[in-house]
Amino acid sequence: MLRILIAEDEDIIRKGLVYTVDWLSMDCVVVAEAANGREGLEKILEYRPDVVIADICMPYLDGIEMIRQASESVKFVSILLTSYAEFDYARRAIDARVREYLLKPVDEEKLAQLMEKIAGEIAAGRQAEHRKSQTEPEGVLLNLEDYMDLDRSENGYVSQALERIRTGYAGKLSVESISEELGVSASYLSRKFKEVTGQTFLDFLNRYRVQQAAALLGTGKYRISEISEATGFSDYKHFCAVFKKYTSKSPTKFLKGMG
Repeated sequence: MLRILIAEDEDIIRKGLVYTVDWLSMDCVVVAEAANGREGLEKILEYRPDVVIADICMPYLDGIEMIRQASESVKFVSILLTSYAEFDYARRAIDARVREYLLKPVDEEKLAQLMEKIAGEIAAGRQAEHRKSQTEPEGVLLNLEDYMDLDRSENGYVSQALERIRTGYAGKLSVESISEELGVSASYLSRKFKEVTGQTFLDFLNRYRVQQAAALLGTGKYRISEISEATGFSDYKHFCAVFKKYTSKSPTKFLKGMG
């Protein structure tokens, strides 16, 4: 069941959405409502909803700024309520954190279709996380295909970044170099990468490198120093520290545990 928060300063519109929409038939429940952006931000942080439906123009914080600030701490799907007069402004002003738009007055049939779509995407994401947690030894294993499946954006920048990790992890790799190659800002790519994967680019890259290092250690064919270099770590001590961070063991102890 999706948990919904509605932020709308016009009382009649907010109450109409909260009490007249048949949320249960959509497998949804409204967990909180807010009459302004500041209250909305506080309640998003408190209730951590799956979906936030927000008006653009609200006192204290507008819907755009409320969503921007809340997204730094809570992962949710955001939907803007807008009128025809505001629609062009919304598309120009909003950043990538807003996922969908709903025109006022809200068409309940379109709302139901949107909730079904979002529920499916969230379920797919949770299934991917579950598969990862079931197969992940000591927090290391990453299945890049699962994460690529979560990138449903038209541009596919995150999927492209993940592919660069797959093919280039052994060399020098950074979010700056990839963003330059893709023609986007590093800050934008970093933000989208974390939204999709739940991790920073560097954290994901290091985890993937450690995963490859563990596989090489398991073959028993290489020295630890050779594996360090082969997986993109130019400094041996740094490699050992990063390996221990993600496996709770030094490379040497990891090897002994496999014997």
